[in-house]
Amino acid sequence: MPKATFNFPVGFLWGSATAATCVEGASPASDWSDWEQQPGHVLDGSNSGRACEWWAGRWREDFDRAQESNHKALRLSVEWARLQPEPERWDEPALDRYREMLIGLKQRGITPMVSLHHYTNPRWFAEIGGWENDQAAAYFAEYARRVVDALKAHCALWLSFSAPNAYALAAYRAGTFPPGKRDEAAAGKVLVNMAKAHAAAYEAVHALQSDAQLGFSHIWSGDSGRANAGRDAFPLAFRTGRLEFGSLRENLPQLKERLDFLGIDYFAREESLSASKKEKRKKRGAPDQAAVENVSESMHIANDPAGLREAIKWGWKFDLPMFITANGCDDSRDDYRRSYLAEHVHALWHMVNFNAPVRGYFHWSLTDHFAWERGWSEKFGLWGLDPQTQQRTRRQSADFYAEICRTGSLSSDMVEKHCPEVFDKIFPV
Repeated sequence: MPKATFNFPVGFLWGSATAATCVEGASPASDWSDWEQQPGHVLDGSNSGRACEWWAGRWREDFDRAQESNHKALRLSVEWARLQPEPERWDEPALDRYREMLIGLKQRGITPMVSLHHYTNPRWFAEIGGWENDQAAAYFAEYARRVVDALKAHCALWLSFSAPNAYALAAYRAGTFPPGKRDEAAAGKVLVNMAKAHAAAYEAVHALQSDAQLGFSHIWSGDSGRANAGRDAFPLAFRTGRLEFGSLRENLPQLKERLDFLGIDYFAREESLSASKKEKRKKRGAPDQAAVENVSESMHIANDPAGLREAIKWGWKFDLPMFITANGCDDSRDDYRRSYLAEHVHALWHMVNFNAPVRGYFHWSLTDHFAWERGWSEKFGLWGLDPQTQQRTRRQSADFYAEICRTGSLSSDMVEKHCPEVFDKIFPV
């Protein structure tokens, strides 16, 4: 077998990603807490409950797992509803708890990246119209100011929003997140107000912290077709100063030069996922089924590493530093995940080797967790987690990723050891 090692630059950030509701459980004061209790909103009928018990303090043991596995960074979010449960009330003990988490990361040599918004809102904010309210940007900027002022000593990498394109489409066009609307015009207005909110937060954050870097993440799932063009509306507005979504055309010159880096969340291209689903159905029941499957257990993610290369090419045009802020797959058996990880890290190396300005990679996710409208039905963790007992189980993919993080590389020895089935793809003779 050929021997080779693909090395990444010194200082490249290797880590994992989480979201507050997914690991803490929903705040009682959030719109998601109400939403998940209503029948039909979560696939398996579950709710976030205690989630991974991070709010109760089990973040410590999971941070230890990240440290022991050589992770250099962790992406997490703070929950707006915990910090501002009422319009005129800020919860200082909740801020203290997040401060303790960030200090805990630093003590373990792990760089934090903090999202200010990851899909959920305070109930009071939702009741006054949420992101359709024309004052939404002002409310968010004040929230960002409070959080960054309190936590700036412990974090310099900030995301205003995690995947605002996915949030706006799920909440206002597909109706799968609160408030459950199916209204393209509302989705467009929400994107405009979130873009304004990012720009307002940008001013607030940089006024408080000279070394702050503020970006947002964007789920990229392909660039073909009208639908995907609409999904790219948010980041493109920061390049053009104009947001176009459906029939909406709005000039937003204040967005220009208000983005320090771009996060890319990539799981699969829609076209490859559709093709993989068809192939799986065709091969179902065949003796070699496992060998030909290119789609995850849920059939929501395809193993399409070429798509990651295309996503990075797409992001490159913004002429900004980039992070892969989420990349991973659901796999309770932990077979598919190792192949997926190897091929995507290899694809990432190709782009970094050609000088794409990617500064880090965050695997989704550290542990199994509550996964929004899919509940506990999908297993994304490097560690398995039983939500009833809170027992964590180390998967082989955690060992594989630990080697990548420790060495800052992907080697033929690693692939031969952890996922030999894709060896010839990555190291052809």
